[in-house]
Amino acid sequence: MRARELAIAGAFEFTPDVHADQRGLFVAPYQEPAFVEAVGRPFSAAQLNYSRSARGVIRGLHFTRTPPGQSKYVYCAGGRALDVMLDARVGSPTFGKWDAVELGGGSFRAVYFPLGVAHSYVALEDDTVMAYMVSGSYVAEQELAIHPLDPELHLPWPQDITPILSPRDRAAPSLAEALATGVLPRYEDCVLAR
Repeated sequence: MRARELAIAGAFEFTPDVHADQRGLFVAPYQEPAFVEAVGRPFSAAQLNYSRSARGVIRGLHFTRTPPGQSKYVYCAGGRALDVMLDARVGSPTFGKWDAVELGGGSFRAVYFPLGVAHSYVALEDDTVMAYMVSGSYVAEQELAIHPLDPELHLPWPQDITPILSPRDRAAPSLAEALATGVLPRYEDCVLAR
């Protein structure tokens, strides 16, 4: 497995080796030794999430109140998605920056987001399936969001899709509004809580 550090401090892309033969193929999208070598510690999964989306569905930008926070290891098990991350950690050297990785479509890549990094993706095909491990259980009161179409962020959403958002994501504040209300996590809290 190959690891590549992304533009967000502490975020990584992982690309596993694919073992193919006449029967098909085998791939391991998460491998602890490679993860530990890149990130410096194992991933502690508390929950495995699964979603299926139609083309154009954008989910996120979601993050959790820190502490306790929630990190994610994300994999596209079917279809294709553009996975987007935004550093929402106040005081981070990459605060307000984003990066994006296309997942699925035979690439078998996965991405890791540390605490305080907001996560979003857009389904590029119908029936896009995302599976992701999270380091903490779902607690509704801890779940926060930033509007994924915030024009100040200049996120790389494809121009050939019509975005489909949940009511929650349509009502989410911009990054500037979230910063002004004090809901964004502090970088030092995210580093200490991991």
